[in-house]
Amino acid sequence: MDNILIVDDEPTICMVLKRSLERQGYQVAVASDGTEGLALANQMHPALIICDWMMPDLDGLEVCRLVKANPELSTTYFILLTARTEIEDRVSGLDAGADEFLTKPIDAHELQARVRAGLRLHQLNQDLQQQKRLLEAELAEAGKYVLSLLPDPLQDSRHGIAAQWRFIPSQQLGGDCFGYHWLDPEHLAIYLLDVSGHGVGAALLSVSVINLLRSNSLSTTDFLQPSQVLRALNEAFPMSGHNEMYFTMWYGVYNLKQRQITYASAGHPPALLVTPQQVIALKTPNLPVGMLGGAEFLSRSQPVPGNSQLYIFSDGVYEITDSSGQLWGLENFTAAVQGLAKTPDPLAELVNLAQHFSGKQRFDDDFSLLRVHFPP
Repeated sequence: MDNILIVDDEPTICMVLKRSLERQGYQVAVASDGTEGLALANQMHPALIICDWMMPDLDGLEVCRLVKANPELSTTYFILLTARTEIEDRVSGLDAGADEFLTKPIDAHELQARVRAGLRLHQLNQDLQQQKRLLEAELAEAGKYVLSLLPDPLQDSRHGIAAQWRFIPSQQLGGDCFGYHWLDPEHLAIYLLDVSGHGVGAALLSVSVINLLRSNSLSTTDFLQPSQVLRALNEAFPMSGHNEMYFTMWYGVYNLKQRQITYASAGHPPALLVTPQQVIALKTPNLPVGMLGGAEFLSRSQPVPGNSQLYIFSDGVYEITDSSGQLWGLENFTAAVQGLAKTPDPLAELVNLAQHFSGKQRFDDDFSLLRVHFPP
């Protein structure tokens, strides 16, 4: 049963309102001033409050502001009881959070109609809040599933290859995903993709692509050839069939014997190969995957000197702004990668730099950063 709180310093008005509403079957509580009313509201969480505007100490406007500021009372329907009729007064009430007004002297039929309407809106808000909680729970589960697909750190003692990563998801469910796995005893595949947009659709597309790569399930595709992988993905995931979403991607294959990486990128930021002498940007001039049917994709190869490090990342690691709106940018990120390459934990240092620059622990986009260290 809906419960209603009446807050008024005039006992007669409280009595009349209480009796009228109880005859309609509502449970009604009464407070004789604003302080008591606020305490009762916090205790009973009423569906609707009828509060007098003019009261000593804590007036109706302040009670309304405090009620609406409490997340647990945000859906409570608030009716201000007043003799004021000026537009400026109504504006002040609305600015404080009031949902409706009742003008003194009170008409019983109007009271009942306003209360019925207010309780309907309160129930609607309650239903919306419940749906929001369910949706947030489902999105959280989807986020956990995406995280479960990310690979364990790699420490290959036989070949001296190590791989680590840092992933900080954005507030919204995003479309970043990455991985690495051995295609055969001599070839290590390394990849990262970033789906356009956010939400469940982006995450589902990302998961579908990663599962295909992990299982080598693209038919008639040589996974040792990055250009073939991107071409097959482009035909399998056209924008027209996936809610106009496309994705950028970097895919590379490291050859142990030749100490060489063959790679192809599709509209993706360059991977950075940090050698003892220089930083080499690894990028090919290809369109994003899914954007144009029948597109061709180019591959390139790059020798990998001993003690080199490969950094693969999404644009979320450098498209970060500070409080003034200044962009960190790829150039500054590249300089940071080069400067921190010899530190014990460069990934942690890069995360700290990004968080310090933005002043945030989490960013507007997914922060995906993968590092592979090659042996001497």
